[in-house]
Amino acid sequence: MIELKDMKGIGPKTLTLLNKINIYTIEDLVTHYPFRYEILERNTLQEIEDGGKIVIDGKVESIPILMRFKAGLNKMNFRLVTPSGVVGVSIFNRAFLKNQLTVGTGVTIIGKLDKKKNIITASDIKLEPLSNKIKIEPVYHATSGLTNKNLSAYINMAILLYGKDIPDYIPQKYINDYEFLNKKTSLNVIHNPSTQEKLKAVTVRLKYEELFAFMFKINFLKLENKKKNIGIKREIDRNKLDKFIKNIPFELTEDQLKAINEIINDLEDSHKMNRLLQGDVGSGKTIVAFLSMVANYFSGYQSALMAPTEILAIQHFNNLKNFLKDEDINIELLTGSTSKKEKEKIYKGLEDGTIDMVIGTHALIQEELNYNNLGLVITDEQHRFGVHQRANLQNKGKKPDVLYMSATPIPRTYALTIYGDMDVSTIKQRPKGRQKIETYLKKNNEIKDVLEMMYKELQEKHQVYVIAPLIEESENSDLTNVNKLKDQMKLAFGSKYKIDIIHGKMASGAKDLIMQEFASNNIQILISTTVIEVGVDVPNATTIVIFDADRFGLSTLHQLRGRVGRGTSASKCILISDSDTPRLKIMEKTDDGFEISEEDFKLRGHGDLFGTKQSGDMEFKIADVKSDYKILLQAKKDSKEYLENKETDNDELKKYLISTIVQKES
Repeated sequence: MIELKDMKGIGPKTLTLLNKINIYTIEDLVTHYPFRYEILERNTLQEIEDGGKIVIDGKVESIPILMRFKAGLNKMNFRLVTPSGVVGVSIFNRAFLKNQLTVGTGVTIIGKLDKKKNIITASDIKLEPLSNKIKIEPVYHATSGLTNKNLSAYINMAILLYGKDIPDYIPQKYINDYEFLNKKTSLNVIHNPSTQEKLKAVTVRLKYEELFAFMFKINFLKLENKKKNIGIKREIDRNKLDKFIKNIPFELTEDQLKAINEIINDLEDSHKMNRLLQGDVGSGKTIVAFLSMVANYFSGYQSALMAPTEILAIQHFNNLKNFLKDEDINIELLTGSTSKKEKEKIYKGLEDGTIDMVIGTHALIQEELNYNNLGLVITDEQHRFGVHQRANLQNKGKKPDVLYMSATPIPRTYALTIYGDMDVSTIKQRPKGRQKIETYLKKNNEIKDVLEMMYKELQEKHQVYVIAPLIEESENSDLTNVNKLKDQMKLAFGSKYKIDIIHGKMASGAKDLIMQEFASNNIQILISTTVIEVGVDVPNATTIVIFDADRFGLSTLHQLRGRVGRGTSASKCILISDSDTPRLKIMEKTDDGFEISEEDFKLRGHGDLFGTKQSGDMEFKIADVKSDYKILLQAKKDSKEYLENKETDNDELKKYLISTIVQKES
């Protein structure tokens, strides 16, 4: 196909402008879809209110008068005869039209009507009368020096000359099944729609095509990973494991049992496990991870669990030791605070295989650390680690199975794309005995009520979290900060209760020390930023108060709320805000993290659910994973069917799709 630079009318300057808006090829140009459309419907002068938008046909009645101003600006005035009366027309910076607007010329004027002056201030003049009563005008993302009209002209020229050469990523079977128009016709309609019905039909077709190609890539990569990633083929004594599970002093939920079964199947498979275990706060993911480590131990392999903070690693270690107290399993803790002597002992035990399980932080991936037969790697709160850190832990073994854990529920639409090449286990049910957390919305002038609620809990010997969005006061912000809150809490509660603060700018050791003090009930009120969003369990903490709650995303609020309700006592979350209460009412209405994540997704989009961009492939030209979820699901199903159908292996399209993926990945 001809290159963009060789296309007639596109010189070096235009090429630079097109590159600015990510148009580098003919295909980029014709798939630079309009981001919206203007529906132009004919009006009469009588139908339009003063200052309203008008689209009206007429004939030029007077020779246009051109006035020029400084800085190259100009204005043109003329009279227009329309079926509903004569009206004046003014238009700025269209001097080049003067010679074409001869008396008697038929035009369509688009602009705003000033009824008192009987003048239309035109935004556009169409020299060719619109053929239908309604005209649908595409509006493109452009750049300075490149007008909407220019772009439209280049796009239509490219479709006319090269439309038949633009690749169609939908196999003929699905084009037939869904009665889709061909690619060239679809491109022509999307850029020049004659009716809204036709526009809707080709929009669905082009969205499906984009999502089909994307999901084909995801499915192909997943299949290739399974082929390449030959892992550990092991045998697990299911009877032994079932007996162990029956002896657990509490009942597992159906979701937990299902997740365990999926993980065990992966461990027994010869392909390397690449699974995400996601669950709502308090759903019992950690027990599932521990049982995975037990199954791995029964098959004769070591396990390593990496946590993002030392205090969380210590909590996991203590819980695992307690969980396995009746088993002869050697478990160790390795963090940055581990003494040199103890560290050397652990290094030796991991290398000679006398240590069966290790829990730790980044210390688990030190270069000098070697494992004897690492079979399972678990990363807790996986999004808190960089890609390289996670990979470094995996590389410590000879193809260990990998399990990622996340307490941040991902909307189904987003999970399908961001984790498309992973298997996903989801835990929604909560273990029996978990207390429901009551959520209350309060305004700042109701602070007295909030303090009374806190005091009641403190009198019951319970503890309280208080959350602020900022560390220090800022001249540009009226947001509550931790230092200001500490002063207020001291004023309210005096010296009766120990109050302290924790925030992200503190040294790691200092943060861990304060969290340990809080966990030991040496601190009764802990004032914090979102640093405690995911952290240590403090069953005695029964209340969390969040100031300026409207400044947080719903998912973050849900994670913060999950810091309480970890014990057997009834717990509460108090959201303080003078604004945005309709959005916050979602928090009051439900404590289902998946439902909340869907609402958050609708409000904020997929852009930054974790605080860091997770995927460079999420930028679609026309599709939207949020609003086009049904199309996405169908595209996923069809692309998988097409990929796995051996009869299509010789299709040129299949070969092309695979070759472009391989080329891009390499």
